[in-house]
Order: sequence, then structure tokens, then C-alpha cells
Amino acid sequence: MAYFLGIDVGSSKTHALIVDDQGRCLGFGHSGGGNHQGRGYEVTTAAIREAFAQAAKMAGVSAVQIAGAGFGIAGYDWPSELDDHLASIREATGLACPLEVVNDGVNGLMAGTTHGWGVNVTAGSGVNARGRNRQGREGRIVGNGTYFGEYGGGIEIVGSALQEVNYAWIKRNPPTALTGIFLDATGAKSEIDLMEGLSNGYYHLYPALAIKIFEAARAGDEAAQRVIRFSGQELGHLAVAVIRQLGMENEAVEVVQSGSVFDGGALISDPMREVILAAAPGAKIIRLDAPPVLGSLLLGMEAGGFDGYPLREQIIASIREWLEQE
Repeated sequence: MAYFLGIDVGSSKTHALIVDDQGRCLGFGHSGGGNHQGRGYEVTTAAIREAFAQAAKMAGVSAVQIAGAGFGIAGYDWPSELDDHLASIREATGLACPLEVVNDGVNGLMAGTTHGWGVNVTAGSGVNARGRNRQGREGRIVGNGTYFGEYGGGIEIVGSALQEVNYAWIKRNPPTALTGIFLDATGAKSEIDLMEGLSNGYYHLYPALAIKIFEAARAGDEAAQRVIRFSGQELGHLAVAVIRQLGMENEAVEVVQSGSVFDGGALISDPMREVILAAAPGAKIIRLDAPPVLGSLLLGMEAGGFDGYPLREQIIASIREWLEQE
């Protein structure tokens, strides 16, 4: 019997899963966020240690019994960070098996595609896009937002909406319902108070405000609709960029949509789809419906020389049972 480990290390939570070579989920663990950015690798080590210990105890499996392990880690953005992440993993788990470490954006790719190749676009608080072709070659974007011209996450949607509020205030554009949304969200007394407060740092915006922008778009506000359509198109362009990096324009490439922004439905998915299909007509757009930790697990199986994809549906069902108990 062989055992495999997957750990999804997010910014707000960490999940660990141990599965055997029959696709049976034997142990599940969870802990807080483990992104090292701004908090150090001690946070990464602690999150992995706690989640792994819970999963190993539940499964009755020790580190030496693990045949392969996969880690999708938020904040692991550059090759120069690999050694520090490996040190955290070794310290937290004591693993000696083959393992794979990737950015957590790859989790959606592995979990959502049929065979582990394609493109994943993650749009939550921020945005990222990662891809892999049949030969295992990888593609990516920077994943650090508007400074690099990458749009579509919650904070970028809010930023684009703020521009619309400003355009209405300076009379460049007609009035918009977005103005009231921003005044309510910050407690600002007026548009000029809002602009001053944001400029001087005593008012702050947050990604979850994107929910209100979607609501305004559904209610017919033209400025909000422009923001959401632009964001969807930009997400499409990010997917196409990765598709081109991997030379998959003429393939039936699977493009996974993962992250809370896609809960906005057709408003954002349709313009994204239009951009993708114009560049890659055979592309198949998929909304991720599996827990991201599945991606880490499949990476771990792959690292251990085992193809877990034939067991994918069985593993998903077992994971959901564990998550319902969390």
C-alpha cells in the first residue's frame, strides 16, 4: 500500500490530505494561512506542521510511509524562494519522499483539468494565471496585479470602479451608482472627502467590495458594467497569454476558472470566454468544482510516480466528506 500527501497552503487557510493508492482519503488536516510574504517562513512552517500532523494522526501514517507529496503554496512566486520553502517543509514534516512545490495557482490547474495540463486563472482577492502543456512545460503571469498590468481580481475590480467614481466626480462621465457604494463603504461624507481620504490613507478599500460592484452591474449601472466587462476581458487576455507561452492556441486546451470572482457568473465569464475563444477556438472553459487541495495531492502522486487521475472523482467525493466535517 502506498500513501500520498497533498497540502494546499493558502493565505487564510491550509488543508492537508493523505490518500492511499486506491483513492481512499485516510486523513485530513487544517490550519491557518501560511503565506510567508510579510510574516516570514515561520508562518509557513507552522501552518504546514499543524495541518500535516492532524492528517497523519487521523490516517495513522508516519512521514516515512509517504511515497510522494505535493505542496501548492501561496506566496511561492519565484525560483529563488524554493530553498526556503523546502526548508520549511522538511522542518514541518520530516518527509524524505519525492515532492513537488508549486505556487498555489497550480492547484486549480491540477484539480480542475482532466489530465493535469491546460491553464488555470485564479481571481479572488487578486489574480494569477498558471499553465502547463502535455510535455510538462510551464507558463505563468507575474501575479502581482496592476503594477504589471494584470487585472481581474477583487482588488483590481475595486480599483477600476474607483476610477469610474472619480470620472463621475470630475464630470468626465455621467453619475454612477458606484459613488454611493464607495461612500457607504468608507463612511466618507462626499466625493471630495472620499478622494482626499483615499489619497491620504485614512479611508481604505477592500477586495470584497467587488460584490457590490457586481450587484450594481446587474442592476444596470453602466459604469459598473464597464468595470466588470473590462475585468472579464483582462482575465481572458491573461489566459491567452499563458496559452501562447505554451503553444496551445490550436489545441483543445482546458482553461479553469478558480476563485470567488467567478461567482459573478456570466457578467464576467462571458467576456473572458470571448477573448479566449478568439485566440484559441478549441478551448474549453471550466469552472473549478473540486477542492484546491486535490491539485496538491495529484502533484504528490505524480512526484511519487503514480497517476492519480483515474481516481480523481472518487478522491473528490472523499475530500468533500472531510470538508463538510471541518
